[in-house]
Amino acid sequence: MTENTSGPGAEGASGAVPRKKTPEPSGVDLARVALRAAKEQARARGDAAQQKKQARRGGGLRSGSGADGRDPMALGAAINRLLSERGWEAPAAVGGVMGRWPQIVGDDLAKHCVPLRYDDDPAERVLTVQCDSTAWATQLRLLAPQLVARLNQDLGHGTVRLLKVQGPTGPPRRYGPLRAPGSTGPGDTYG
Repeated sequence: MTENTSGPGAEGASGAVPRKKTPEPSGVDLARVALRAAKEQARARGDAAQQKKQARRGGGLRSGSGADGRDPMALGAAINRLLSERGWEAPAAVGGVMGRWPQIVGDDLAKHCVPLRYDDDPAERVLTVQCDSTAWATQLRLLAPQLVARLNQDLGHGTVRLLKVQGPTGPPRRYGPLRAPGSTGPGDTYG
């Protein structure tokens, strides 16, 4: 009997399966590989040079048919965008309140009390108001809780936490030979 070596379990005497040999690249194949590598390197250098050129020209932004952030817009929209980007909504709203002060507090109170400044520090949020007499300052101090509630209703909750009321300021104190020691002078009347 003869052995059949062409069957599925026949691996030859050594037990290894014969492999196909890959041919070594010839001169033409080596040239193709080198050309492909040179083209990729040139493309990478060209892309880097193009990016540098675009950066010098302004970042490569080009105007086109699509909407972008550089399109013209109405003045009001531009101002609103600036206010929101910078976080100036609350100070701008309080500034609007200062312009509408007579409508908010009434004509009688507005004639004698004027808003001076707004401190937008998140811990304080104080609106400072100056009155022309101590009587009006006292009246405004009594109305302060209702006025703060009215301002927060108009501006948003927590915009104004405290209303600081200042009375009138008197003339500067002058010290001289005609002053009695310990006298406060006009400070007795003003403040």
